[in-house]
Amino acid sequence: MLLEVDFTSKIEDFVAFNGPKMSYTKVPLGNEFFIKSTDLLFEQGVRDVDIDISKWDNVPCFFFQGKKSTIPFDIFSASFFLITRYEEYLPHIKDKYERFPANQSLAYQHGFLEKPVIDIWAYKLLAVIKERFPEYEYKERTYKFISTIDVDNAYAYKYKSTIRAFGGLLKDIYQLNFFNALDRIAVRFNLKRDPYDTFKKIIALKKKYDVRTVFFFLIADYSTYDTNVSASKGKFRLLIKDMVDYARVGLHPSFYTMNNFQKLKTEKERLEGITNMPIFRSRQHYLRFSLPTTFQKLIDLEIHEDYSMGYASHVGFRASTCTPFYFYDLDFEIQTPLKIFPFALMDTTLNDYMKLTPKQSLGKINELNNAVKKVNGTFITLFHNESLSGYMRWKGWGRVYESMLKIITNR
Repeated sequence: MLLEVDFTSKIEDFVAFNGPKMSYTKVPLGNEFFIKSTDLLFEQGVRDVDIDISKWDNVPCFFFQGKKSTIPFDIFSASFFLITRYEEYLPHIKDKYERFPANQSLAYQHGFLEKPVIDIWAYKLLAVIKERFPEYEYKERTYKFISTIDVDNAYAYKYKSTIRAFGGLLKDIYQLNFFNALDRIAVRFNLKRDPYDTFKKIIALKKKYDVRTVFFFLIADYSTYDTNVSASKGKFRLLIKDMVDYARVGLHPSFYTMNNFQKLKTEKERLEGITNMPIFRSRQHYLRFSLPTTFQKLIDLEIHEDYSMGYASHVGFRASTCTPFYFYDLDFEIQTPLKIFPFALMDTTLNDYMKLTPKQSLGKINELNNAVKKVNGTFITLFHNESLSGYMRWKGWGRVYESMLKIITNR
């Protein structure tokens, strides 16, 4: 059973109501459940905000409001600040890929990046509400898991153009990577399976562990940062069609789509032409997005779900939550129809940035999963088909994905 809730800004209506009630204002109106408000939610636009982090019991929190407030912090304003990514609208130094860096975030600087603090605050608020209103009934939410797979390179060697294949072979020989050169030749002549072709394995694991799986396909024109097989290749198109039969499929907009509407539109239409169905999920390649511009472009193209909310360099919760939420556009001061699905970790973060071994990575995955389970949130992971290959820089990683699924499903 869910309680019906009414909102009012009329003091006389609030005072006259005899049932359970909560006020969010500067001073209490009586003996009600009172949360003292800051100014943030009553403002328009973006400004520098003074933030002083302290602890609510053992949980980091800010916007302290003192003992007169039923709870000591204005968690509504604090949650709004974090979940809208307010700090990303403020002046900051971007990284080399023009992204907001994790180390400039409040969560990283104050040590709560790996905690879904908004969800933790919500449960703490619930505990106080239940104590104050014992008759209050609420719907218990359940833990969910979503496995997402980015397909930056569907194949290591197969179906690449002759020029790219020959160029790659010369590069391997020049760098004395003779084993790679031999693999390249063997795959090209169908003597060996392409190492990145792990799609049957992923689908088999999806069925075995019964996990919701979403593939994001990069189908851009070739560039320095977009090196997938050409979308004109029949075998690549067949692969995408096959995945549609077994899992959900979304767009992986290319490196330069962050501020380029036409390129984004072209790629969406290209993928829809292959799948013969509307595409409404996406995740930006290299996690390159600029707030609110990139998300505004996705909304214009009727993308309803975005999975880009996370950092490349660090695991954790970029928006401080493990709950999907609707993007709030601070420029226009509106809640949009774009639902954000924040992921908690990425395989390349664990391997390339954090330099963790496969065993250490599974330990970190387990920590983050437990943090999400404690608040019955949604645990979203980001892997690449490449990492399941155990090939080259992914040596030793061949079984990490399945080991993760065993941990998550308790098998």
